[in-house]
Amino acid sequence: MNRVPMTAAGEAALRTELDQLKTEDRPRVIAAIAEAREHGDLKENAEYHAAREQQGFIEGRIQELEAKLSNCQVIDVTSIPHTGKVIFGTTVTIINLDTDETKTYQIVGDDEADIKANKISVNSPIARGLVGKEEGDIVNIQTPGGAAEYEIEEVAHI
Repeated sequence: MNRVPMTAAGEAALRTELDQLKTEDRPRVIAAIAEAREHGDLKENAEYHAAREQQGFIEGRIQELEAKLSNCQVIDVTSIPHTGKVIFGTTVTIINLDTDETKTYQIVGDDEADIKANKISVNSPIARGLVGKEEGDIVNIQTPGGAAEYEIEEVAHI
């Protein structure tokens, strides 16, 4: 399976979620199933069926997280020398040359992407257009809203 790039913060968040699922959520659901079993007839026991469904979700999520963590390649951009080049994990400030609007994005893995937190996936059109370019470069990026021209103002290793 391919290695999946991930920031150190992204890996920590997935490990925290996995720990919570294993140490808190899983035991709580197992206890709920045991309690629902004590109520008798399982065919018409809504609590039992809801708990079993929740258990299936938790077990599936645990497997998914373990697979992602076993295949992740953690890239700590703070330990990479600053060259002004856009790479995975860097925080990039760009200026839209048509509107003079300035935006700052961190380029992260797919699981970490959150546009509200200005974190974009390395596979997004904007990130693909920026990766490999340097501060001062002007790039033409094809976005879902059409083509836009951006100047890379700053590349930070935060």
